[in-house]
Parts: sequence; C-alpha cells; structure tokens
Amino acid sequence: MDLPKNRFKQALAEGRSQIGMWCTIPGPVPAEALATCGYDWVLIDTEHSLTDIPDTMAMMQAMVGHGPSSLVRPAANDPVLIKRLLDLGAQSLLIPYVQTRAEAEAAVAAIRYAPRGIRGVSYMTRASGYGAVDGYLKRAETELCLLLQVETDTALTRIEEIAAVDGVDGLFIGPSDLAASMGHPGEPGHPEVVAAIEAAIPRIVATGKAAGILATDVTFARRCIELGTTFTAVGVDLHLLVLAARRLAAEFRGA
Repeated sequence: MDLPKNRFKQALAEGRSQIGMWCTIPGPVPAEALATCGYDWVLIDTEHSLTDIPDTMAMMQAMVGHGPSSLVRPAANDPVLIKRLLDLGAQSLLIPYVQTRAEAEAAVAAIRYAPRGIRGVSYMTRASGYGAVDGYLKRAETELCLLLQVETDTALTRIEEIAAVDGVDGLFIGPSDLAASMGHPGEPGHPEVVAAIEAAIPRIVATGKAAGILATDVTFARRCIELGTTFTAVGVDLHLLVLAARRLAAEFRGA
C-alpha cells in the first residue's frame, strides 16, 4: 500500500487557489454533505465546536471520494492532540494561535518522528493503513501539510520569522481573533483590521509560504484572493444554516 498523496499540499506548492468550507457541526453526515458541494477543501474544526478527536475519523472517512481534501484544526498547539489527529489519518493540520518562532518550531516537531521531531510512534493506525504503508515512519512527513494561524497583531509583526521555520507550509489569518487583539472585538470588518489583513497577505506570499484566511464576506474574500491567498475559507456551516433558517422564517413572518 502506498502513502496517500496530499492533493491539498500539492496545490499549495503549485500556487493554485483553493476555496474551502468550515465544518463545525459534529458527525459524518454534515461533513459528507459539505464534501458534495464543490469546495476544494473542508476543514473539520475541533477548537470552537463540539467536534472532538474521535469524531474526526468518521468525518474524514465520510468525505473520501467526494472531491475535497479534509483539513483538521486541533483545539491547541499541543503535541498530544496533534499526534492523535495524525494517527487517525489527518494529513493537513491548521494550528491555532501561533505567536512566535518557538511555537512554530514546536508545531513542526509535533508532526515529525524522531530524530527530526517528537511525534510518538504507533504502527497500527489509520494513517499507516494499519501497518500496510511501506516505510510509513520514514515517509509520512512528505505528505503532511502544516498550516499555522497568525491571528493577533503581535503574530502579524512576526510573520517573516514564523514563516521561516522549516516544515511550515502556510500561514492563515484569523480575522475575528485579530480584530479582538486590535481592540475591535466582534468587528473583523473594522477598517483598521481590514488594513492589517491587506498588508499581511502580501508579506506572507513574499516569504514563499501559502497564505490563507477565513472570510465569509464574498467581496472581501475575493479581495484576499486578489492579494494572494491560495487557501481561502468562504463559509462556515452553522453560520450558513442559521442565516438560511432566519431568512426563511422572515419570509413567512413578513419581516
């Protein structure tokens, strides 16, 4: 059995723009349904949702064969959480709240086996095809994609040093946390926040690493793509569900 190819990582390396969707509703049905909608990638979020690590395996399995790549966001930059997600077969991880070069280096170490890192060794995992992938321990790293979130004004000042860490494939801007850190909680569209994002994206691109963002405003998402984001999340499942439900209720309430 060969090591599965990471199509998402390959697309980033080739500079191809990929549009994504955030999956916050636990379970294989929402994940599979989103996987049929035409996105290039779907991120399974375990940081700000009820979804927990065991849920992610069935969700990743449900997406297989439908087109999009599956990404997973652990709850924190924690080697134990990262190790468990990797063992379950996640190949692309989005690590939240990375503020320093040292934290970036810790994330890289967490996805690499010794002697290059600290990932714990287990042979009977979904990631290794339950032992069927020849040389998995030596080759796994080549198909893993590590994305780091720079989501505070402090992190934005350190884009270049974080991106310079070997093993980092891309940097992702989190507008909501960035807005809060800049003194504008709940206002990701504040002019100061927008200006900071628009300045940060070209800096990320200039480092040679992929730039990403979550932007649910269509106009701003397109602006970010113009500036250079190549992995751009344009929607969140629960947000879309609630908006559609409210609009439908308003139609019948006469609002």
